[in-house]
Amino acid sequence: MGMFLNSPAPFEAYKATKAGVYFVDKSDLLGELIPAFGTEDRYYCITRPRRFGKSVMANMVGAFLCKAADAEELFHNLTILKDKKYTAHLNTHNIFFIDFSRMPRDCESYTSYINRFQNGLNRDLAEAYPQIAIDIEGAVWDNLLNIFQHTNDKFIFIIDEWDAIFHKSFITPSEQEKYLEFLKIY
Repeated sequence: MGMFLNSPAPFEAYKATKAGVYFVDKSDLLGELIPAFGTEDRYYCITRPRRFGKSVMANMVGAFLCKAADAEELFHNLTILKDKKYTAHLNTHNIFFIDFSRMPRDCESYTSYINRFQNGLNRDLAEAYPQIAIDIEGAVWDNLLNIFQHTNDKFIFIIDEWDAIFHKSFITPSEQEKYLEFLKIY
């Protein structure tokens, strides 16, 4: 378990949400996502206005798919249980869960912001795959490709608060463009 790779954070967050008084089961969303795995339609963007549960849904998807924790008890009485692919996907995927609103300490530049994520992703890969040469300073994409070629392992990225950096005073318009390119690559 790393900072981003197979982190228990989405499981714990969704567990707390489910224990809440106002919990609403939206697990049928998982049944809509699963059929797209491995197809060209595998990219999803879930949009809603502020405070409409995007982070809750991201945590739910992470808790359900991620290998970090056994979530069977968490989902056993939810709508997704009726899906015939339920057991094939429950806690069986390598998940990168990234919350882009988490800022590095004393962050005052785009470079320090984006390096935190790139270095963290690479460190997580190096820890999870010690048998494969991971270039910590290299491109995450190259390291993922290297891992796939050696192990056939695939990864799912769940990104929350992708636009948080646009609300920071230190980011310039050209850095906003760089950031969008960064997101396109991953």
